[in-house]
Amino acid sequence: MYGGQSTHIPIKVNMSGVMPVIFASSILSLPPTIQMFITLDENSPWNKFFNLFNQTHWAYAIIYFVFIIAFAYFYASIQYNPIEMSKNIRDNGGSIPGIRPGEPTSRYIGKIINRIVLLGALLLSVVALFPIVFSQITTFCLDKFWKEGAAMNISLGGTSIIILVGVALETVKQLESQMMMRHYKGFLD
Repeated sequence: MYGGQSTHIPIKVNMSGVMPVIFASSILSLPPTIQMFITLDENSPWNKFFNLFNQTHWAYAIIYFVFIIAFAYFYASIQYNPIEMSKNIRDNGGSIPGIRPGEPTSRYIGKIINRIVLLGALLLSVVALFPIVFSQITTFCLDKFWKEGAAMNISLGGTSIIILVGVALETVKQLESQMMMRHYKGFLD
């Protein structure tokens, strides 16, 4: 193509950031909050239901995992509109090689976004669930092999780690742009 140039569409692997973790933990904190306001018999079926939302229960981790993935897709569908992206590409005279402009481009972008969101949501859920799973494993191992009640508790959650990494990356990006404005070679080069 004469005078053409190649570029990319800026789609992040973790499009939604820490928002799915925040949404999931907020929803999962509702049943324990309700349980604090009502008194239940120990053998009540409602008591068994509320125990599922205890962070030490294995079902909590599964529900948390499913909610993180669901909210990642929900947040990405709000944030990215493949039809609008396809329209912008066509209006600016661009195209995706091998894909026709219009609806085929929007379907292709939607398919790519779904794949990227799945990968990002799985990685996000691994980081968010690591402290819970680690705590469960150490509790089991210490109770079984050492002595009862010697469990460890991790206060640094997965959400904190994600926020710290996001802030560090944003700081490096801002430093790079400031150094480029002042004609320096680069921060990490």
